[in-house]
Amino acid sequence: MSPSRTSTVFERQPTDDAVVRHALAPSRQSVFWTEDAPGDHYPRLRGDVSCDLAVVGGGYTGLWTALLAKRKDPSARVVLLEARRVGWAASGRNGGFCEASLTHGDDNGRSRWPGEFDRLQRLGMRNLDEIEAIVAELGLDAGFERNGALDVATEEYQVDGLRESEGPDETLLDRDAVRALVHSPTYEAGLLRRRDSALVHPAKLARALARACVAAGVEVFEHSPVQGIGDGTVLETPTGTLRSRRTALATNVFPSLLRRNRLATVPVYDYVLMTEPLSASQRASIGWEGRFGIGDSANQFHYYRLTADDRILFGGYDAIYHYGGRVRSAHEDRPETFRRLAGHFFTTFPQLEGLTFTNRWAGAIDTCSRFCAFFGSARQGRVAYAAGYTGLGVAATHLGAKVMLDLLAGRSTERTELEMVRTRPIPFPPEPAAAIGINLTRRSLDRADHHSGHRNAFLRILDAAGLGFDS
Repeated sequence: MSPSRTSTVFERQPTDDAVVRHALAPSRQSVFWTEDAPGDHYPRLRGDVSCDLAVVGGGYTGLWTALLAKRKDPSARVVLLEARRVGWAASGRNGGFCEASLTHGDDNGRSRWPGEFDRLQRLGMRNLDEIEAIVAELGLDAGFERNGALDVATEEYQVDGLRESEGPDETLLDRDAVRALVHSPTYEAGLLRRRDSALVHPAKLARALARACVAAGVEVFEHSPVQGIGDGTVLETPTGTLRSRRTALATNVFPSLLRRNRLATVPVYDYVLMTEPLSASQRASIGWEGRFGIGDSANQFHYYRLTADDRILFGGYDAIYHYGGRVRSAHEDRPETFRRLAGHFFTTFPQLEGLTFTNRWAGAIDTCSRFCAFFGSARQGRVAYAAGYTGLGVAATHLGAKVMLDLLAGRSTERTELEMVRTRPIPFPPEPAAAIGINLTRRSLDRADHHSGHRNAFLRILDAAGLGFDS
C-alpha cells in the first residue's frame, strides 16, 4: 500500500495572494548579478587566426581553462571565443553557491561511485581550497566568502537525512537551535557545514576571471559564436576562422559541437527572485547573522543567500523542461513560478511581509542523467569537453578545466584515472520520449515530497538503471 499524500509546509502555511502581488509588483525581468557587475567588452574574432589552444565558451569552465592553460605555459597562444558576452548565461545567473561536492551531493556520489567516493570528496575539498587560493593570489573581485552552508529540514521525515550527514565539520541543530540561528517557522532541524561551501557574486567572478585571462595574455573574443568544427580543429564564426592545435569545448547547456554529446544534456530552467535590501530591523527579525547560504532538503528544494547589501536571493523549487530541449529567452518569464517562489519566501519568513522583489530571472541548467559533470576527448585527442554540471558547477568548473587540460596534454593524472572521468552518463532519449520521461520524473519527485520522501516505482526503476533527473 502506498503512503497517503500529505501537504508540505508551504501548503500548510500558505501566503496570502495580496502579499505575493504586492511583493512582485515592482520586480523586473532582469538578472541582478549582471546589472551589479556590467563587466568589460571584448571584440569579435575577425579574419583568419591561429593559436595553440582554442577555448569555446566564456563561462566559468572556459575562463578557468584559458587562465590555467596560460599560467602553465605563458608562451602558448590561447584564444577564447564567446557567442554573446562573457558570463551572460549560467555563470552570471546562478545563486553563487560554490560547493566542494563534485558529485551533486553525498547520496549521488556514494550510489554511483562507491569505490572512489572518499577520493572524490578529498578532491572536491582540495578544488575549493585551490579556488580560494587563486582568488586571493590574483586579488579577484568575486565576492568570495568561505562561510559554509546550512541545510534545513522543513518536514520531520527529512531530519534523519541530515543526521546521517553529520561529521567532524558539520553540526546537527535541533528544531529550537536552528530556529534560534535563523528565525523561520518552517525549520524542523538543520545541519551547519563549516568548510565545504562558499559564496561568490556570480557575475563578478566571471568578469574577474576574464580580466585575469587578459592580464595573463589570453585573447578574448565576444559575439563570436562557433558554427562548427571543420577538419581537425578549425572553428568557424560569422566573422572569422580560428585554427587551433587543441580545442576545449566549454559550451555548457548549449548544443555540443560534437554529435556524440547532443543527447547527453538537456536544458532545465531554474527560477530566481531577488529582494530589495533589508532594513536593519528586517535583518534583525530573521536573525541569520552568519553569511552562510541555506538550502532545504526536499526533492524540489529552495536555495537562498544574502548579498553584500543585505538582499535575499531566493530560488529553486520549480525545474522546468520545455519540449524540444531548446534554450530560449521566452522560457525565462514564467509568472506562475515567480508567484510560487514569492509565496514560499513569505512562508519561510512571514515576518518580512511587505518586503518587495526588485529582480526576477531564470537560467538553463545543463542537466545530465547522472547529475554531475562528464568529460571526454575527441578528434584523436585534439578536442576535450566538460559539461553536465546539473546546477552544482560553480566550483566543479575549476576541476573540469583541469581535466580538459590533462586530456589535451595526454597526461595521466589522479583526475583522469577517476571512474567519474572515464565514464559517460546515459544519454536522454530523443523527443517526444525525453519530454514524457523528464516531466513524469518531475511529477514523481513532487509526489515523493508529498509522501514523506517515498519514491514510487518509476523513480526506483530510474535509480536502478542509473538514469534520473532532479531539481
